[in-house]
Amino acid sequence: METKLTFTFLIYFFVKINSCFKKIFFVIISFLVFLFYSEAQTPDSSVIRSIYNEALLNGKSYEDLRELCKNIGARLSGSAQAEMAVKWSEQKMLSYGFDKVSLQPIIVPHWERGNTEVGWFQIKDKINKVNLLALGGSIGTNGLISGELIEVNSLEELKKKNSKDIKNKIVFINQKMDDTFIQTFKAYGSCYPIRGNGAVEASRLGAKAVIIRSLSLSKNEHPHTGSLNYNDSIQKIPAAAISTQDAEQLSTAIKNNQVTFSFEMDCRLYPESPSFNVIGELKGIEHPDEIITIGGHLDSWDTGEGAHDDGAGVIHCLEALRIFKSLKLKPKHTIRVVFFMNEENGNAGGKSYAKISSEKKEKHIAALESDRGGFAPRGFVSDGNENELKWMQSIAINFKNYDLHVFDKGGGGVDIGPLKNYFPEIILFSFVPDSQRYFDFHHAPSDVFENVNKRELELGAAAIASFIYLLDKK
Repeated sequence: METKLTFTFLIYFFVKINSCFKKIFFVIISFLVFLFYSEAQTPDSSVIRSIYNEALLNGKSYEDLRELCKNIGARLSGSAQAEMAVKWSEQKMLSYGFDKVSLQPIIVPHWERGNTEVGWFQIKDKINKVNLLALGGSIGTNGLISGELIEVNSLEELKKKNSKDIKNKIVFINQKMDDTFIQTFKAYGSCYPIRGNGAVEASRLGAKAVIIRSLSLSKNEHPHTGSLNYNDSIQKIPAAAISTQDAEQLSTAIKNNQVTFSFEMDCRLYPESPSFNVIGELKGIEHPDEIITIGGHLDSWDTGEGAHDDGAGVIHCLEALRIFKSLKLKPKHTIRVVFFMNEENGNAGGKSYAKISSEKKEKHIAALESDRGGFAPRGFVSDGNENELKWMQSIAINFKNYDLHVFDKGGGGVDIGPLKNYFPEIILFSFVPDSQRYFDFHHAPSDVFENVNKRELELGAAAIASFIYLLDKK
C-alpha cells in the first residue's frame, strides 16, 4: 500500500513539474514572438527606431517650419521674402553643422500681385462680391473690366464653342475636381488644364478675360491661385480664380439670369531677378563623388505662408539631414539637401541645378523630392525599373510598424525631374503623405503654419531619413 502511494505521488509530482515547465516554455516563446512582431526584425531596425526617436523626441522640424512661415511668410520668386528665406536657409544649414553649405546662383521670373484684386457679379440691381485671386503670371486688367459671363464646365467644352458665342465676353470655367478619385492628385491633374491653358483657349475665341473655379475638393471661401501659360502668338487676357463657394453661387445665378461679371487686378510682370538654390551636404565616406539629392522648393505663392506647399517639404529634408548628423550616421554616398527656388512659376531652380550638375560632371545616382504637404506619411514612389521597384517593396518590412504601405511606381517631382535629362540612369523618388486634405490648402490663403500637424510633420521627416538611410546602403 505504501509503495503504491509513493508511486502515485511521484507521478503526480512529475506531471506538475512538467506542466510548470510547459508554462514557462510557453511564456518564453510568447515573449520572443511578441518581440519579433512588435518591431520588424531586420538588421536596420534599431537604426530606424533611433531615427524615429530623434525626430519625435528631439526634432527641430516643427519649430523650423514655424520660423519659416511666421518670420518670413510667403516667398514668391523675385520677392524680398524669397531672398530672406534664402539667407535663413543658409544660416539654418550652417547651424546644423553640415559638411558643406553653399548658395547656387540662378535667375528667376519676378511677378507681383499688386494691391488691387476685387471682383463681383451683378444680377439686375444686386451686387454679389466674390473672393478672387489673379492666376500667377496673369496680366492686369488695366482698370475695371466688365462683361457678360458665359459658363463652361471644362476646357474641352470651351474649345468646342463658336467664337461668336464667346467674343467680348468673360468666360467662367466651372470644372469641379472629381470627388471619386481616392488619390486627390489625380483629381487635380485632370482639372489642371483649366488653370494652365484656360486663358489661351478663351482668348483664341475672342474672350476679354477668364475666371476659373479654384482647384480644390472642399467648398469654402478661399480662392486658390497657381501659374498659367500664355502663348505669344495669342493675345494675353487677364485670368483669375474664384473660390469654390463663389463658383457654386455664380453657377446657380447663371442658370436663371444673364450675369455681368466685373473685376480689377493690378498685377504685373517685372524683369527677371537673381536668386539662389540653397545647398547643404554630408560627404559620403565610401563614394563621396556619388550624390543622392533630397529636397523641395523654398519658394511659395504669395498668399498664405507656403506651409504645406512647400515649407513642409524643405523642412522634411532639412530635418532628415540633421538627424543623420545628430545620430552620427556616416553615409556611404554624399547626401545633398537642396532648397530649390522658383518651382511655382518657372522651375528655374530645378532646371539650373540639373544643368550646373552636368557641367560640373557630377555623378547623380538618386534623388528624392517632398512636395505633397506635411501630412501623415504613407510611403514612397519611384520612376525606376522593375528591379528598383522590387527593391522598394523589399524594404517595406522596415516600415511595417510605422504605418507606411505605399511602395509603388510613380514620378519624382518638378524640382528633381530635370536631372533625368542630364543623368538618364538616375532613379527619382517622391515622398507620399496622405493626400486627402492637401487641396484644401494648396495655393490658398489658408496654407498657413497652424494647418500643419506637429506629429505628422515629424513622422514625415523620420520616414524620409529612414528611407535615405536604406537607399544609401543599397
